[in-house]
Amino acid sequence: MTAITIELSNERIRQLKEYAKQFGIPMEELVRVSVEDMLAQPEEQFRKAMQYVLKKNTKLYKRLAA
Repeated sequence: MTAITIELSNERIRQLKEYAKQFGIPMEELVRVSVEDMLAQPEEQFRKAMQYVLKKNTKLYKRLAA
């Protein structure tokens, strides 16, 4: 695993600490989970869109395959 360092304003750090406190987790864990969630969203959105299109066009695909 690789560590990264970022610079944030004191206000942003305060906000992160407050959110982390509300969730009962360390601030670093909150940031890590947030980044992982953000990175996973495009894949999840694509997967949902693909499922929708496949379901919507099932009959058409079956006719084309015959």
